[in-house]
Amino acid sequence: MPRRRRMRNSNSFFTWLVIAVAIIAGISATGNSNHSKPDSTTAASSQTALQEKASSVIQAFKGHQSISTTNQPHADGQTKANGTAQLAELNYQGQQVVKVNNGVPTFTKADLSTAKGPWQAYHHLDEYNRVTGADALLSKSLMPHSQREPLYVDPTGWHNKRFTYQGKTDWLYNRSHLIGYQFTGQNNNAKNLMTGTRSLNSPGMEDYETQVATYLKLSPANYVRYRVTPVFRNNELLARGVQMQAQSIGNNAIRFNVYIFNIQPGAKIDYATGRSVVSNAN
Repeated sequence: MPRRRRMRNSNSFFTWLVIAVAIIAGISATGNSNHSKPDSTTAASSQTALQEKASSVIQAFKGHQSISTTNQPHADGQTKANGTAQLAELNYQGQQVVKVNNGVPTFTKADLSTAKGPWQAYHHLDEYNRVTGADALLSKSLMPHSQREPLYVDPTGWHNKRFTYQGKTDWLYNRSHLIGYQFTGQNNNAKNLMTGTRSLNSPGMEDYETQVATYLKLSPANYVRYRVTPVFRNNELLARGVQMQAQSIGNNAIRFNVYIFNIQPGAKIDYATGRSVVSNAN
């Protein structure tokens, strides 16, 4: 097993003092080798039931910590958070989800346009063959009707293994969709898959995906602008985390900007390679 790299000392007392001042309040803390996130959101028996579910999910995402970032134009015309460099330097301190920019997404007015109807875009892999991000204007019309097929694409950092944590045995990593299959039907798309820990995948990303999917199913007229950006440190092959942003069009029913650490309790991960040492490995 290769030794873990010595990372830059970004968690000095001064640095973390600044971050601590920026953090406002609590956190929501919390994958399978052949598939990514399960589609746990199912159609409710009525619109009323869906509305109740949407309300309960939305209420669950209040009061996370906050980290400020800035923005700049992305090379392909999309807007990308310059703050991903700041996020890449953060080290997990026991809290897996933090708000970015006080939870407010950074979409421009042009980003929120519905003039072209629903769409999806997956950014090019970088020089290390790593996934770089995905954007979409989601609607119910984009949602697939067919069952998802098994995944076979191996993203960078894919060194999977079984492990046991708190009496439960599972796979350390999932092939994690940036934009979940349930939204667009994209499956074995190398530009849309990254190596994500079980906890990043579920409940981490899945909790927010459930919120969006529930809202979209309320009405064919509902739109959600959506962006997921994997965050890598330097030339490491395994992402340190993902930034997720979403904004419903015409209202704030869906509105979040969060960073989720790509960590797994019970595992020591070498982010340079994706290799790991796990507790009670099977």
